[in-house]
Amino acid sequence: MRAAVYIDGFNLYYGIRAMMRTRGAGELRWLDILELARKLLPRDDIVIVRYFTALVEGRPDDPGAAARQRAYLRALATLPGVELHFGTFRTRRVRLPRSNPKPGEPRTVEVLRTEEKGSDVNLATYLLLDGFQDRYDVAAVVSNDSDLVEPIRVAREHLRKEVFVVTPQPPMVNELRRVTTRVRDLRPGVVARCQLPVPVIDAHGREIRPPAAWGPVTPRP
Repeated sequence: MRAAVYIDGFNLYYGIRAMMRTRGAGELRWLDILELARKLLPRDDIVIVRYFTALVEGRPDDPGAAARQRAYLRALATLPGVELHFGTFRTRRVRLPRSNPKPGEPRTVEVLRTEEKGSDVNLATYLLLDGFQDRYDVAAVVSNDSDLVEPIRVAREHLRKEVFVVTPQPPMVNELRRVTTRVRDLRPGVVARCQLPVPVIDAHGREIRPPAAWGPVTPRP
């Protein structure tokens, strides 16, 4: 069957970081998302892989964040059939209650809250647009975001498409589990078998290497 894959980039990124931290896995962030799509849907024809993210900015505590992300996005852009879609970040000042204020201290504190906006809406939009245009028979959604429940339900019930949800951050939320055709947890072993080569070579013959701060990439078995 024709398959389309929709990846919630930040949900996947933090899921992989949790794998590395809690399960003793090596460096797994240099992920080949096209190869991952093939592993998740080995009997289907992958027609497109859409990756949804937002461009980060360097922070005082992590000035290299933007450069690391750019290197990875450049590597993803070399993969055939992969399209990148960008939301935005919004930073605003908010006042939040202190967890344990000491006597004489204010009960609230002003903080900067940074929120990623648009990726879930973009993913939902393309899941339905591609479905209405009959581009796929089965869609794989890599996320654990309950905001995607309604577009998945519409794709299944109204467009008669299969929707397979893969969660990088188990356990899967119940709302998603109830509306999908089938579900699966993303395992470290699968991620380890889908690492990009080092280096990746772009269309101009330039080398793209994983960020040095990430450490040695787990070699693909």
